[in-house]
Formats: sequence, C-alpha cells, structure tokens
Amino acid sequence: MAIAPNTTFVSGAVLTAAQQNAFGFGVVALAKSTATYTLTTSAAISTGMTVTFTAIANRNYKITYTEPTVQTPNITNGYAVTAIKPTDAAGTTLINGILQTPVAVQLNGTITLVYIGTFAAGSTTIVGTSLASSTSAGPTLARVATSPAFLLVEDIGPA
Repeated sequence: MAIAPNTTFVSGAVLTAAQQNAFGFGVVALAKSTATYTLTTSAAISTGMTVTFTAIANRNYKITYTEPTVQTPNITNGYAVTAIKPTDAAGTTLINGILQTPVAVQLNGTITLVYIGTFAAGSTTIVGTSLASSTSAGPTLARVATSPAFLLVEDIGPA
C-alpha cells in the first residue's frame, strides 16, 4: 500500500484541509484494566479489553494490545495466547501472540501485539481475547494498578 506523505510547509503558505487530513488523528479508543483474569481453554474476551470507535474509510489504524503479565499453565508445551479480533471472541484473528513453556513449569511473560490496517467506515468494535491450552495451575493475565492491560486504537493517517 502506497502512502502519500504530507507536503513540506513553508512560512506564509496556506494550510489546506487536504493537508490537515493527511495527518494522523491520534487516539480514537482506549481501554484499560487492572482486574486479573483467569484463562480458560476457549477464546474469550479478556476482562475490560473491548473498544468501539467510528472508523473512517481509507484511514490506517494502529491497534496495540498489551498484557503485562501472562502466566502459562504448568504442563509440558503448555501455552497462553492473546489476540486482537474485530467484533467479538469468535471474530477473525487480526494478530496473536503465544507464550509457551517447554517443560511442566508455569512461566510469566509480557505479550504486546501491534496491528496496522484499515476498516470499513462506521462503528467498529475491537476486542482483546485470550486462552490457555490447559487450566493446570490456574493460568492468568495478572494485572495491577501500576501495570494495567490496555487496548489502544490510533488513527495514524490516510491509507
């Protein structure tokens, strides 16, 4: 996809609407959660990780989903998965991240996902989902006030 950069501005020039629209519009949606979430073996929306915004056709959106502490099950080849999806937990996965343990030990790690894409114009819902391969040792998304999970949507400019 080709992106047309904005023009170079000079003193005394007239700033146009087209030039203004070539800038990114910034943050359009943000969700944060400090509530710990216990993973299940089927994809579900992680607590608090739902945002809705009005998408504009032919604009690029950057979606960032961060889980500060992901805990795996304590089984060999156990894993925890987070994903960004449109609409709901059954939606098509836009991007996902996996934390896996090769031995029967629970691991802690951070998963940050970044997706850049366009959406049809209109109301758009994005969710952060998660699941684990097993519920052995209670795999969780551990969050606290000083380290919340977040789902952020930014308009970064025209497509």
